[in-house]
Amino acid sequence: MNVTFAASRSEASSIIAYPVTKDGAEKIAVPGLDDAALALVVAAASGQRFKGEAGSVAEAYVPSGRVLLLGVGSGDDAGYERAGGALTARLLTSGVTAVTVDLSGTRATAEAAARLAAGAAQRAWRYDVYRTKLPADAKPTLTDITIVGAPEGIDAAWTARDAVTKGLELTKTLVTLPANILYPDSFVERVTKDVEGLGLEITVVDEAAMQELGMGALLGVSQGSRREARILALRWNGAGEGDPAVALVGKGVTFDTGGISIKPAGGMEDMKWDMGGAGAVAGTMKALALRKAKANVIGVMGLVENMPDGNAQRPGDVVTSMSGQTIEVINTDAEGRLVLCDCVTWVQRTHKVKTIVDLATLTGAMIVSLGNEMGGLFANDDALADQLLAASETSGDLLWRFPLSSGYDKLIDSPIADMKNVGPRGGGSITAAQFIQRFVEDGVKWAHLDIAGMVWSDKDGPTWGKGATGYGVRILDTFIASNFEG
Repeated sequence: MNVTFAASRSEASSIIAYPVTKDGAEKIAVPGLDDAALALVVAAASGQRFKGEAGSVAEAYVPSGRVLLLGVGSGDDAGYERAGGALTARLLTSGVTAVTVDLSGTRATAEAAARLAAGAAQRAWRYDVYRTKLPADAKPTLTDITIVGAPEGIDAAWTARDAVTKGLELTKTLVTLPANILYPDSFVERVTKDVEGLGLEITVVDEAAMQELGMGALLGVSQGSRREARILALRWNGAGEGDPAVALVGKGVTFDTGGISIKPAGGMEDMKWDMGGAGAVAGTMKALALRKAKANVIGVMGLVENMPDGNAQRPGDVVTSMSGQTIEVINTDAEGRLVLCDCVTWVQRTHKVKTIVDLATLTGAMIVSLGNEMGGLFANDDALADQLLAASETSGDLLWRFPLSSGYDKLIDSPIADMKNVGPRGGGSITAAQFIQRFVEDGVKWAHLDIAGMVWSDKDGPTWGKGATGYGVRILDTFIASNFEG
């Protein structure tokens, strides 16, 4: 999607969109229309029961062309973003190639205007590479959006939003790709190529190096697959020399059969997106580099396949993690925490970070708890939790905080090892978080985001179509911008 900002409207614009607040739906004023045309627009809005709610759209035909009214709700930034997404959803496959959004006379801030443009661009993302017989009327046609009347400061605001949009595109592509195309090695290749030239320092850890480091937990997951595991680390030094201020760690299980504790066949194809945490980290690091964030951040992605061949890890096996702690593997389908624990140890020992946020499509129990409306948040530090909750509210990717306590921690004690990788059925998301916490060193602030219900959607959303949502990128970018940039 090509986004352009202009001072005034072109006479050739035949499709014009105007934002309308909820309290302004009864007194619609459209710049440039005479009284007769305006009466047609008002009548059409009334007939379509348009009230200006965020994301609602009404349309009318007037002598000069087609008019769309975009509901922006209360007129906050989020309302404008939803309006941008709704505009694209309405026009994407309509045959229309270009639309102009007129902000003249609105109270839109530069950030609101940028969020509208970002919502429109994000909603336009599709992955049609493998659809060879797509009907012509189902193919996207909308390619250009021009926004006129944006306030001063729009260039800086759009630079930041455009960076996040491009990061989201990377994340959604990774999450969408099938497992025969995206596996640990190809994930590394794709991401490395995608961020080439952006100034990110790239580190790749292969299985031989993992063996030397003693990463028995991560390697135990990988040993049933012919695809070798990898760790991919992207480092951004936007604040100059020094250790990263924060580490973002993502679970990257590029396909999860469950291993020997194999999953049911129905729906197993969805497990191509069990790398959604790693995908979000990759997209975030790209966004930070594109907007030249003034912070030192490292993104770490643990990449494995969990397969059930004759060499696969068995329930009851005991593995030794990089930290030296031993783990009794009760269930091979609780593999994500085994990947994360070695990645968390690696980034603490190699980069001396003091704040870690990990993301993972970790537990089905999280979907039972929160459905597909929010991700789960766990943290060992209240201030860090508050920062992430604030970032979730600002970004629109919502989180809900869950508890951690010694009572839950005891549920993963093992009679033959330091711990087991699952507890009882109750509190499954909490005991998973308690497991990861055992690998966080003293003095390190840590948060865990269980995003199992959020990386993929069976229906269209405000700024995404059915499929990959890109969840996590906007939270992390906002979190970094609000707390680690001067």
